[in-house]
Amino acid sequence: MATGSKDRASRAERERARLYQARQSFHEGQQRRRRRDDLIAGVAGGLLIAGIVAAQTAYFTVGPGVPAPVPSPSQTSVPSPTDEPTPSPAPDETTPAPSGEPTAEPSEPAEQ
Repeated sequence: MATGSKDRASRAERERARLYQARQSFHEGQQRRRRRDDLIAGVAGGLLIAGIVAAQTAYFTVGPGVPAPVPSPSQTSVPSPTDEPTPSPAPDETTPAPSGEPTAEPSEPAEQ
């Protein structure tokens, strides 16, 4: 009978060793899967954030979110109140009058 209890003890020991090996391989498999899942989630999250930033940039630079252009101040030809008017040139006696108007002859004082 000593051999029968020895067989049972060795059989139980082999069963425990098999279960231990199975648990170890299962645990290692879970660790590899979790690492892979974390990597995939990180890459997907990074791509999602990059896509959101690109969409926001496009929306506010070329899309309907573009602010309306504001006219920039520029020089105008209207004189400001502080500008002094420029004197208009006096009509020259040598320049002909516009057509249709009588020409004024310069009057010279009569010599006496």
